[in-house]
Amino acid sequence: MLSAVTELHHNWKLVKVPLPFSLKWVNSYIIPDSSGYTIIDPGLRTDEAIGLWEKVLEYLNIEWHEIKMIIVTHQHPDHYGLAGFMQERSAAPVFMSSRAHQYARRLWGTEAESDYNDALLALFAKHGMPQHLLQAIDENLGEFRSRVLPHPEVTYIQAGDTITFGDRQWLLIDAPGHAFGQLCLFNEKEQIMFCGDQVLDRITPNISIVPGEEQDPLHCFLTSLEQLKQYKVRLALPGHRDPIVNFAERIEQLQQHHARRLDKMLEQLQAGSYTAFECCELSFGSHLRQNAHNLRFAMAETLAHLVYLEIRKEIVSELSDEQIIYYTSVK
Repeated sequence: MLSAVTELHHNWKLVKVPLPFSLKWVNSYIIPDSSGYTIIDPGLRTDEAIGLWEKVLEYLNIEWHEIKMIIVTHQHPDHYGLAGFMQERSAAPVFMSSRAHQYARRLWGTEAESDYNDALLALFAKHGMPQHLLQAIDENLGEFRSRVLPHPEVTYIQAGDTITFGDRQWLLIDAPGHAFGQLCLFNEKEQIMFCGDQVLDRITPNISIVPGEEQDPLHCFLTSLEQLKQYKVRLALPGHRDPIVNFAERIEQLQQHHARRLDKMLEQLQAGSYTAFECCELSFGSHLRQNAHNLRFAMAETLAHLVYLEIRKEIVSELSDEQIIYYTSVK
């Protein structure tokens, strides 16, 4: 067995597709059935990832044309990036939600110049991030455009519907907060869920403010977790790290994690007035200045928590004479 391939039950395979950043890999899944194979979340387009897929398919004696369906749980490039490439090789349809696809086209579409980078950098600047770090983040964002090409032709699926693969029927469940338009896939009979990045083992999903998306993503995420906890899940197959056998317990751990972070941030703001960038460094450390990719996620997640607290009137924001936003506790 290739080290990147893990055997699951029903002859399903988990493939650890490499990533060129700290997550190290994304979990892709190969699901066989009577008509061929379904691939879930093929990964980011890099030469290393393509090379691995070629080795995996050869090892498993799978021809490209035997791939009959590609499902993308959500639009982030580490899940979406190879969908178009794999579609070109296999001629398989690519399924994802309309909301997720619109987001992907907004960031990396070729039909019009995206305003996303400018909007994100303007947001971060308004919240106190220094110019040289904004430049580093801009350069980092630009690196992803080639890693999602070619874009696939997409067939839309939506929450509440069902989809059939692996000779089983799967309910599609809306899972917002980490990525709006994300779908989880649940088979009630066997109590199995493909949960994308909504619930992860050992690490916490990133919850970010995204310009042009929902105002309060942390609230959306926490509400989604509470809804997912109602499903009887024996085995959850996530987008990163290991399969989860204690699904409800892991959800509670994620809820507690965010409660602690909110409490800590509120405590910090009771001691003084800070920008979101200063709060970010208090929470995550200044060492992220050396890693634009991780800094972007940390800053956007800090903003998501600050927005959550401000909407609930536990903190207030004020615009300085320099047009920088500062936060402070109301107490």
